Amino acid sequence: MVRFVALTRPVLMALRDSDLAAASALAGVELPGFFVGEQERGLWRLRLSDIAANPEAARWIARAAVDEPGGFVIGHAGFHGPPDDDGMVEVAYLVVPEYRRRGYARAMLAALLRRAADEPQVRTVRASISPDNAASLATIRGFGFEPAGEQWDEEDGRELLFEVPAR
Repeated sequence: MVRFVALTRPVLMALRDSDLAAASALAGVELPGFFVGEQERGLWRLRLSDIAANPEAARWIARAAVDEPGGFVIGHAGFHGPPDDDGMVEVAYLVVPEYRRRGYARAMLAALLRRAADEPQVRTVRASISPDNAASLATIRGFGFEPAGEQWDEEDGRELLFEVPAR
């Protein structure tokens, strides 16, 4: 089981600046060092930009995923942003390397799907996955996702798209 802890703008700013102690204090949970790696700091910069462009995005993106009952952070999850005009949100989740292959990605995805189902404006949930990412492709299996095409991502390259109704 996982619970989510919001990574607020001040937390994201501290993470972007590699201030793990301040970010952890602000978040109220001990965040792993992985959160201040170069790739993750790029993600926090992107999410800060998203929030600056649309403050409503803050309630959709960037959550620390905490193991329950353990209380330790095992990754982060959320959506790429608020629902678009068609009611679609895209899931995003990452398990830090030392906690992979323990079912946490499935637990995070299940929690995200419950969150999407509870939001009346969300009609569709999308996942975009590299065709080479066998672990993520396996994670969505069993959740009802259906192929919905593909796209080219400037950072990640070719991605397969999968969608499932929110309810």
